[in-house]
This record gives sequence, C-alpha cells and structure tokens, in this order.
Amino acid sequence: MHDVADPDKVQRSTVKSVQDYIDERPMWPDGTHLPSAPMTSMQWRIWALAAAGKFFEGFVVFMTGVALPLISHEFGINAAQNGFISAASLMGILVGAVGLGGMSDYFGRKRMFIVEMIIFCAFLVLLIFCTNFISLVVCLFGLGVALGCDYPTAHMIISESIPSTSRGKLVLAAFGFQALGALGGTAVGFLVLSIEPTLDAWRWMYGTAIIPALLVTIGRFYITESPNWLHVRGAVDRAELAAKRLLVRVPQYPTNISLARGGEFEAGGHGDKQSFFALFAKRNLRATILASVPWFLQDLGTYGIGIFTPTILAAAFGSKPDHVRSVSDLILNDILAAKGAALITTLLIVGIVFAVMLADKVGRIWLQVIGFIGCAAGLLLASFSTGFEGTTKTAVIFAGFMLFNFMTNLGPNAQTYLLAGEVFPTAIRGTGAGFAAAVGKIGAVATAFLFPILLTGIGTAPLLYILVATSILGAVITWLFRIETNGVSLDEIGR
Repeated sequence: MHDVADPDKVQRSTVKSVQDYIDERPMWPDGTHLPSAPMTSMQWRIWALAAAGKFFEGFVVFMTGVALPLISHEFGINAAQNGFISAASLMGILVGAVGLGGMSDYFGRKRMFIVEMIIFCAFLVLLIFCTNFISLVVCLFGLGVALGCDYPTAHMIISESIPSTSRGKLVLAAFGFQALGALGGTAVGFLVLSIEPTLDAWRWMYGTAIIPALLVTIGRFYITESPNWLHVRGAVDRAELAAKRLLVRVPQYPTNISLARGGEFEAGGHGDKQSFFALFAKRNLRATILASVPWFLQDLGTYGIGIFTPTILAAAFGSKPDHVRSVSDLILNDILAAKGAALITTLLIVGIVFAVMLADKVGRIWLQVIGFIGCAAGLLLASFSTGFEGTTKTAVIFAGFMLFNFMTNLGPNAQTYLLAGEVFPTAIRGTGAGFAAAVGKIGAVATAFLFPILLTGIGTAPLLYILVATSILGAVITWLFRIETNGVSLDEIGR
C-alpha cells in the first residue's frame, strides 16, 4: 500500500516567505540561474535614502566637534556645562535607540524611518537659532534621539528589503556613509571657518545640512513599507502589495506573489506581537547577548583609545596655544582640530571599506573575533609607549592607534551594528537592535565618566591593559554566543 501525501503538508512546504521572493533568482531558458538576484530601483532607492541618513549622522556629529568651541565661547559655557552637552547627545541616542527604534516593531519601519528624519530636521533648524546653554542642550538631545532611532531603523529598512546574499555588504556600505559624512562635516566646518572666521560661523555650518536633509525626508515618503514587517503583523494583503512594488523590474519576476496566511504563517513562530521582555526569553537570550555585550565592550575600547588622540594630533599638526587669548586663537585651534578629525575619519573609512568587501565572504563572526583580537594588539602596542620618550613614544602610540582603528572598523564597530539588526526575529528586530545600540552607548558613557578617574588613579599602562582584556573578552563572548548570519535568510535567522 502506498502512502498518500498530506495535502496540507505539501501546501505548507511550497509556500514562500517574503524573503524567499526577494532572494528569487531569474533563470535562463536553459534552466541556469543567475548567481544573484539583481536589485530593483525601489531597493536601490531604499538603500540610498538610508545611506543618506547615515551621512547626515556623521556630518552633524563631527561638525559639532568643530562648532562646539565657537558655541562655548559665544555662550560662555564652562567645563561642567560642556559635560552636560556631551551627556545630552548620548542620552538622546539612548532614548532614541530603545524608544523610537523599538517603535518600528509596532508602527512600521517606514513610518519611523520618516519620523526620525523629521525630528532630525526640526532640531537642526532650532539649533541654528539657539541663544543660550539650555536651548543648546535641548536641541542636541533632540538630534541624539533622531540619531538613536536611526541605528536600528536604517539597518532594518535595508536588510528586510534586499537579497540575503548581499545583505552584509549593502548594510555596511550604508553604515560607511557615516564616516563619509564625518569627513564631509569636518571639511564643511573647515571651509566655513576659512571663509567666515567669526564666532557666528557655527550657525552657517549647521545651515548647510538643512535643505539636503529636507530632501531626504521627502524622499522617504516614496518608498514601500517593509513587506516582512507587514507579514508578521498579519497584514498579508498589504504585504503582498508592498512586495510587488518592491520587486518591480523588467522583465518582471517573480510574476506572482502569494504569501502564507493564518495558521500556515503562525506555525513559523514569528507572528506574535511581543514586548520588550521577549528579548530576555530563552529563545532570544543568545541573540540579545551576542548583539549587546560585544557592542558595549567595543565602545569601551573605541572611546578609551581617545585618551591618546590629543598626543597624536599635536604631533601630526602642531600643538595648540595653551591659552586662548583671542577669537583668532580659538579659530586656529578649531582649524587644527578639524584637520585632526579628518585624519581619524580617514582611518575609519579604510577599515569600513575592508569590512564591506569581506562581510559576505568571511562572515560576521570571524571578522568580529579577528577584529577584537586586532584591537587588543593595537591597545597593547600603544601601552608600550610608556617605556619611550619623544618621537619614539609618539610613533608607538600612533602605530597602536592606526592598528586599533583599522581593526575595530573591520571587525567589532561594523559587525556589531550588522549583527544587531540580523539576529532577532522580525517581530522584535527593532526592539532588539535598539537595545543593543543603547547598551553600546552605555559603554561610551561609562568611558567618559570613569576613564579620566582611572587614568589619574592607576596610570596609562594599567588602563590600557584593562582595555586589552575587554577586547579579548569581546572576542570570547562573540565566539561563545555566535550566530552566523552570513548569506542566511532573515526568516531562518529568526527561527
């Protein structure tokens, strides 16, 4: 007697997910598939608008570094108030990453993609008209909220709309525009200072970003919502329409999109509307640890090596006057700082370029592990500088600085961002990626407050040894809790 196949099982096995349709490759008449699925114009539009947001993030953050000395002088801001200014931006990023980033799981990727840019533009305009310390802190907090929301949202709007085989390089390429924006912001700050060497120059700096940012905001209204998100929310008809709009191409394929409905879809375990605490449920805890703990440890090292930055920049571009005696001295210092920022950003770009090229070939986990080990080597090399004097000391610090910056951008700086937006199920992807970004920024805050105290209390070399240990710990945790997402469908990662 022959077994008869269960029709329901056959139907379930042939049903495709949104990602299956996105990953579908065209076939030649002889039955040969193309090696990858070509990107559609809508997919490229989504990618470009997300990359533009990353560009503005780097543009404004690095420009703020050039503008703040002028603002501080104009408003008479003291050292304690400068601490509040730094804290305002970081606190805004924390709130934006966890709060607004998580809202994309409830209100949609597209809606929050637009909202974050509206918030960014609004506070950018208000910043130009600031007249005192309080208004400055409020505006920087608002900008931080927008930037924090962008961490998870920009990643998801790309990764849920593109083929699995190119997800790593495209997400990281967009992330790399943050470094390009930083270089652009530094260049604009330098140019404005050269043309308009007055205290009011900082207002012109921020003003250059307003019209381009508004154009990007308008462009975001004309993209499709993530069909993956619509599907997990049970809006199957809307998901099919969004997928069709996303995949318009000539000649058209896939020719028909039909997604699973009801119990057929819920069997995958992704359709539940889950709360923040789902991140710590047994099925998601591994992903939560992998996404957040290495990011925290990476930020400790990244901000920690900043203790050497003044020494490096002074050697490269000349020392600043010890005492600012006039506006001319202030602007000279600012120009030197802009040149130094350009040097740092160039190192960041080199590492990101290698990360883009290797993420889909070597894999995220290996790059993160190797990157953490390389960071430890760079920090260890920098610690040897305490045994030297003069130019040798500076050369050793500079070598350690270069190695660290290259390896962190090849590895943990790029890969923690990439993994955080991939390892969670679609229903909580925004919340998970936002939580990971916020935990990373807690590491930045801890560094800002604790490291000056530790530097005075235990000295440079022991502090660097601590950072070496945290980098090695980052490699170990990455390996122990590894979830390799290279080339894997988001549907499978979620399971």
